Amino acid sequence: MATALELPAGIRRWQDSNVNALQLEGFEYSLLEDCDNAYRFTAITTVGKIESIFNHFSRFLPDESFFILEYYPEEKLLSRPSGENERPIPSVFYSPYLSTALILRNIAPYMSRMIHDGFVGFGIANNRKGLEFFYSEEKVLTFFTDNHLRLSNFLHQHEIPYSNNLVLPADFGHDHLSLLGLSQKLLPESLRPLSDNELDATIFCREMIEQLDMYQVEEGLSFFLTRKEQGQIEELIKSKLPNHELSEIEFGGLLLDWSDFVTECENTFDGDLWEYKQGLIIRDTIQLVIEVAPKQLADKIISIVSEPDDTFKKILIDRRKRLDPPTEMKLRKKRFWYHGMVRNQGIDLRRDLIRHGWFKH
Repeated sequence: MATALELPAGIRRWQDSNVNALQLEGFEYSLLEDCDNAYRFTAITTVGKIESIFNHFSRFLPDESFFILEYYPEEKLLSRPSGENERPIPSVFYSPYLSTALILRNIAPYMSRMIHDGFVGFGIANNRKGLEFFYSEEKVLTFFTDNHLRLSNFLHQHEIPYSNNLVLPADFGHDHLSLLGLSQKLLPESLRPLSDNELDATIFCREMIEQLDMYQVEEGLSFFLTRKEQGQIEELIKSKLPNHELSEIEFGGLLLDWSDFVTECENTFDGDLWEYKQGLIIRDTIQLVIEVAPKQLADKIISIVSEPDDTFKKILIDRRKRLDPPTEMKLRKKRFWYHGMVRNQGIDLRRDLIRHGWFKH
């Protein structure tokens, strides 16, 4: 039985919104595109259940996981978007894989603040297990899983029913409020004793980032690999690259690293030539998996890297010249990423290119 929906303190509905349509909690799910057995669940529930749902979900990740944090650093709050109706985009941070118990201990003092602040989202995931939980700044729950029956049962355990017509908070007019923007009487009772500094998301989110050694990630690349696909890839890498420096790195991480490398090159690559070549070796490893993987899996990986690949091609100049690829990795396909050089070269990269004679005719 669905219960009345109580939103976090940081979400305020407009007075003329159809409040009655927003009273019931529920969930819906659908297959992810390009995935045979992976699902995206979307759910809304009363705010009092969020912490217990998060902690219960974390039991699916008993060993290790990574924490996800989405918020607006101070510099983003102070900057103005270019368009009249544009909003600033939040920054997203991931922790490295850590003990799940360690993550839970570190974030426990901040849980209520993350739940109620209208500009903070958070989650926990383990790509190897094909599981992710995320509670967005819109205060909507999103889950990714390759076991939809288990997750359906999980939500039913928390008395969240399936809905044929899920209505989200974003479907009606509302405002986002920071905890600092709320009078004390509008704060949850547990947060009223806290000081302004403790309620400031730019401060408490930065504290979590430092405690968990989190790093910022770009949101341009979006994909989901099932546990079966990841198992196939892991076996392929171990058999073809048993002693390679990248063989122990999770393949999903390599895909994100390639995307981040391309983004850095698109702006200005500040590393030296050795660091630049390390970025190209990431793409070599991805290509090796593509060439030895079954066709369906290979096609999926190609589709994932197509966007950063296209971007990288556009920022290459002097494409008649070529950097020497590593000799130990044999690939069938011509490696476009070694032909030419990125346009926006930092001081160290340009210096090394001059020393290696790149600019000689």
